[in-house]
Amino acid sequence: MTVTEPAPRPVSAAVPSLAARTGAVGGSPVRDILAVTARPEVINFAGGLPAPELFDRESIAAAFRDALAQTPAQALQYSTTEGEPSLRAGLAARMSARGLPTDADDLLITTGSQQGLSLLATALLEPGDTVLVEDPCYLAALQVFGLAGARIVAVPGDAEGVDPRALEELVERERPKLFYTVPTFQNPTGRTLPAERRAAVAEVAARAGVWIVEDDPYGELRYEGERVPWIASYPGAEDRTVLLGSFSKVMAPGMRLGWLRAPAALRRACAVAKQAADLHTPTVNQLAAARCLTGLDAHVARVRDVYRERRDAMLAGLADALPAGSAWARPEGGMFLWARLPESYDTTALLPEVVRHDVAYVPGAAFYAGDPDRSTMRLCFVTQTPEEIGEGLRRLGEGLRQA
Repeated sequence: MTVTEPAPRPVSAAVPSLAARTGAVGGSPVRDILAVTARPEVINFAGGLPAPELFDRESIAAAFRDALAQTPAQALQYSTTEGEPSLRAGLAARMSARGLPTDADDLLITTGSQQGLSLLATALLEPGDTVLVEDPCYLAALQVFGLAGARIVAVPGDAEGVDPRALEELVERERPKLFYTVPTFQNPTGRTLPAERRAAVAEVAARAGVWIVEDDPYGELRYEGERVPWIASYPGAEDRTVLLGSFSKVMAPGMRLGWLRAPAALRRACAVAKQAADLHTPTVNQLAAARCLTGLDAHVARVRDVYRERRDAMLAGLADALPAGSAWARPEGGMFLWARLPESYDTTALLPEVVRHDVAYVPGAAFYAGDPDRSTMRLCFVTQTPEEIGEGLRRLGEGLRQA
C-alpha cells in the first residue's frame, strides 16, 4: 500500500494590521461591567436599560401583526434610505406640536440614534478636526468621535450644564467643526441646560459658525418642572443644529429606531453615508413604530409615573448609602443620577469590591474627554423596583464601607 505524505503547509504571511483608530479607542466600560455583572442576583445600577416589564408588548405585537397583514409586500421589502413616509410624517407632526416646525422631508430615520452620531461623524469630520463636548459627556459619543479621528475638547460647565462663555472662548480658540450636547436630562449627570443658556449656545453657534449636535433621547421622560425648548428652536440655531431622537427609551430599544433632523445639505450627506452603512433601517420596524405613535403619549405617561417613583426611591436612600461628604443632584427626568464622593475615593478602584456585594455602578472617569473626576459615579434608577433600589443601595453602602 502506498502511503501519501501530507502536503507541506504553505508559508503564511501575516495579515495586514487593523486600522490605527481601532486601537486608539477603547471599548465601552458600561458594556464590560454589564458582562461581568450578568448574574441574576446582581442589582445593576450600571446599565442604561429601560425597564422591560414596562414595554408595551401588546401594542407593539399588534402593530407588527397589522403591518405584516395589511402591507406584507411593503413591510418585507427594501425601503428608501430616508425612511418610511408614514413614520417620518408622524414624527414631524409630534415635533411640530412641541414647538419645532418640522416636515417629513426634514427627517432621516436611523438604526437607533447612535447611528445618527456615526453618520454625522462620517459626513462632517476629517481626521484631526476638533469636536467640543460637555464635561462629562455621553460615553458612546466619545467613542464615535474618537473612531473618526477627531480631537475631542471638553467644555467646562457646572450643575446647570455647559458654560456658554467657556464655549465661546473654546470655539474662538479651537475652531471646532461641531459642539455635541445632551441638554435635557444629560447622560451621565441627569442635568438640564436652562433656557437662557440654550439661547446663548445658539448665539455662539450663529456668530462663530459651528454645528450644534443636540441629542435628545430622554426628553420625554420628565417627572417634574416645565419642558425646555430644543436648542434647534432658538434664533440663530435653525440652519446649524442637528437634532437626534430615539424610540429606545420610550418604546423599545430592540426596535433600533432613531431619527435625525438636519438642514438639507447635511441631511443628504448623512443619507449617502447611511446608504454605505446599511441601505436603510428595517422596514417592518418602521411601519410598526408608525402604528404605535397614536398611543405613544399615553404609554409614556405610564412609564413616567413608574420612573418617577424609582427616582424618588434612589434619592431617598443615597444619604445612607454614600459616605459622608458625598453630593448628588436631583434630576427632573431621564434615567440617571450622578454622585460625587469625597475626593479621597476612586470609584474605578472601588468597583470590584462593590461588585462582590452583588451591586454595580459605572465609575465616572469613563465619561470624561480630559482629566477625569475619579470620585464620581453614575447610577441608573429606572430598571429596578423601589424595593430592589433600596436593597441595592444597602449593598452599595456596605461595599463602599468595606472597600
